[in-house]
Amino acid sequence: MSPDLSRYQFIAIEGNIGSGKTTLANLMAERYRAKLILEEFADNPFLPQFYRHPERYSFVLEMSFLAERYQQLKNQLTSLDLFHQLMVSDYLFYKCLIFAKANLDKDEFTLYNTLFNIIEQALPKPDLLVYLYVDLPRLKDNIRKRGRSYEQEITDEYLQRIQDSYFDFFQKHPQQRTLIIETTEIDFLKRPEDFERILEVMAEDHPEGVSRILLE
Repeated sequence: MSPDLSRYQFIAIEGNIGSGKTTLANLMAERYRAKLILEEFADNPFLPQFYRHPERYSFVLEMSFLAERYQQLKNQLTSLDLFHQLMVSDYLFYKCLIFAKANLDKDEFTLYNTLFNIIEQALPKPDLLVYLYVDLPRLKDNIRKRGRSYEQEITDEYLQRIQDSYFDFFQKHPQQRTLIIETTEIDFLKRPEDFERILEVMAEDHPEGVSRILLE
C-alpha cells in the first residue's frame, strides 16, 4: 500500500540541474495516478545558445521561460480536473526568479523581478515543496550520464550559485511548507526501496517552513 499523500493536492518537486526532479515527478504520477505537470524546456531555442554565450542570451532566455512556465501553470492549475486528486509538478514557478537572479545583471534583474511579481500572484502555491538536495560531484555525474550536449560545460560555480539561490529562497519564504531531502547517496530510480522511503517521508505532516531529511 502506498504512503498516503491525500493531505496534499499540489506537490512541486524541485532541485538543482541533474538532481532527478523530473524522474521523481514521473514516478509519483504513475504511482498515484496524479496529474503531471512537466516543464517544457526541450524546445526552447535559446537554451543551447545561452550555455555557449550566457552574456548574450541570458535575458531573452529567462523571459521566454517566464512566459512559458506561467502559461503552462495557469492552464494546468486553474482548470478543475475531476479525475486527478493530486497534482505533481517538476518545478516551482519561483524557479524563474532563482535562475534569473543567478543569470542576469542588476538592471535586467530589476526589470525581470517587477514583471515576475505582477504575474506570480495569479498562480496557486504548492501545498508541499520537495527539494532534492544532491552534492555537486553527483550532480555533475548525473549531467554527464544524461548526455545533453549543451549541459556538458556547466561549471561547478554555476551549480553552486543555483544551489545557493534556492536556499536563499527557503530562508525568505518561511510560510512555504518545504521538505529538503538529501538524496546524494540513494537512487530512487533503480532501487524501489529508496523511492518508497521518499514517499514515506513526504506523507508525514510537515509544518510550514523548512524540514530537512537525510536519506542514505
